[in-house]
Amino acid sequence: MTKTLLGNTNLNIVPLVFGGNVFGWTIDEKTSFEILDAFVGAGFNAIDTADVYSAWAPGNQGGESETILGNWFKARPGIRDKVTLFTKVGSDMGSPDKKGLSKRWIMQAVEDSLHRLQTDYIDLYFSHWPDDTPYEETLSAYDELLKQGKIRSIGASNLNAVQLNQSLEKARANKLPTYQVLQPEYNLFDRDGFDRDLQGLCIKENIGVVTYYSLASGFLSGKYRSQQDLSKSQRGDGIGKYLTDKGFRILSVLDEVSGAHNVQPAEVALAWLVAQQAVTSPIASATKAHHIESFAKAMELKLSEQELAALTQAGETV
Repeated sequence: MTKTLLGNTNLNIVPLVFGGNVFGWTIDEKTSFEILDAFVGAGFNAIDTADVYSAWAPGNQGGESETILGNWFKARPGIRDKVTLFTKVGSDMGSPDKKGLSKRWIMQAVEDSLHRLQTDYIDLYFSHWPDDTPYEETLSAYDELLKQGKIRSIGASNLNAVQLNQSLEKARANKLPTYQVLQPEYNLFDRDGFDRDLQGLCIKENIGVVTYYSLASGFLSGKYRSQQDLSKSQRGDGIGKYLTDKGFRILSVLDEVSGAHNVQPAEVALAWLVAQQAVTSPIASATKAHHIESFAKAMELKLSEQELAALTQAGETV
């Protein structure tokens, strides 16, 4: 598969990233291994996770996703060097001193992640959520880790345009590394947080963009069309908010375009993201190995300008 450079990092990725939040939550280790094997076997190479995944699941405490990935690396000698690995720091890991973006916590958290992942480096390390730690403190921690070789590039998730711009200004004023990649929520339905100012800033600064909730928690797959459908998934409770006039309008256009190409609605939704100027790659998850075939089809799908425009218009807030 064709790879693309991720912003101003040195990372070349196939422009679809696997979302590892499902590991240890909706799928067990055995199924996770099967899906990871299928994902890499299909030619993909980038995987996203976080230290906190998946603390929200009953019986979990965080670290489950990283642990499964680490076990997979150990069980597949040589595979680590073929994978571009993303993980994150900053979410609440269960106690007041194990969250946020302080230098003290970052320096400890990275060691915890490396241990769970059974690797000695992280390709892309994200600040998961903005907090009140000065940017200079957070970025100085990353500066040390970059120099130590424990991380190879840095990114931020969930920053707005003002916050991202402030981080860049502080980094340059203090001769510290700048965020090279942004991970925002962005899909055909949820666009207000990224469109316009944040999108323009990323283009101007050549910041790579990897989108999460790329399929709106599965709504854009087309399998959730009524309240009754929400019971189909453990994620159903978070999908009801999409059952609106806007949501049904998007599904109608997705049905039309997917029918014209004989593909699934999810493949069209991912292809729309890939076609957006500022987006480097969507992040998408899978719970069955055959879903990887759908990812490959999405990468091959070329939408016309008219189809892209119709999809964009359907998702605009009226």
